[in-house]
Amino acid sequence: MELNIHPTALVHEGAKLGENVSVGAYSIIGPNVVIGDNTKVRSHTIIEGHTTIGKNNDIFQYCSIGAEPQDTSYKGEPTEVEIGDNNVLREYVSIHRGTMKDRKKTSLGSNCLLMAHVHLGHDAVVGDNVIMANSVNLAGHVKIGDRVIIGGGTNISQFVSLGRGAYLGGASAIDRDIPIFCTGYGNRVRLKGINIIGLRRQGYEKPVISEFVDFYRTMESSVLSPRAFVDHEELMVDYKDNPLVQEMRADIRKSEVGIAPFI
Repeated sequence: MELNIHPTALVHEGAKLGENVSVGAYSIIGPNVVIGDNTKVRSHTIIEGHTTIGKNNDIFQYCSIGAEPQDTSYKGEPTEVEIGDNNVLREYVSIHRGTMKDRKKTSLGSNCLLMAHVHLGHDAVVGDNVIMANSVNLAGHVKIGDRVIIGGGTNISQFVSLGRGAYLGGASAIDRDIPIFCTGYGNRVRLKGINIIGLRRQGYEKPVISEFVDFYRTMESSVLSPRAFVDHEELMVDYKDNPLVQEMRADIRKSEVGIAPFI
């Protein structure tokens, strides 16, 4: 096993490091940390707690991963952080471990880019191929679907969910759920439309996208709330074969904090 550990780094003998892992100057790796092959930990980074990191990650200087959650109910339990493969975590990213009152784990998927000063609060769940620009803050229990893009300076409240493919403008304050492939922005956030570019990049055909957009606009113009709208079977019958509509319907139905209002 080839390792490149700077002489000033502190790596506990209980830590498990894969092949070709590098640890930069003054970084600290705790005893219950597992780091996969070809991952680079740059200088002045602290990785602690029961933290598992996959392969081919690039963790820039001054990151903090696996620290205790900012939750008054936490009493030192061995909760976790789990990070997938091929992620880039830029300067000052912080990821806190989970709590006993939720899933006991904070999770980041694979192929994500977290720019400088991003924070993932306790018990957050982030999917694959997610991009968060500078200074995005996730409170505890937030759920982010695959391929979501979040603009810089955005804050997301506890228990909020962002559906896959959503696109959020910068400096937003998000206190309601965002359904799949929706765009939104503002303080407080409002839905702006459908992320058509994201749908095209995912290979959806034009008729499916057009019908999905039609459904969104019909729901937007209705006097009914989104939840009431999708619960009316007669309003949904024309869209029964559209997988995007059915997935959005499921998102709306399972929302616990409510869907963001329209512009």
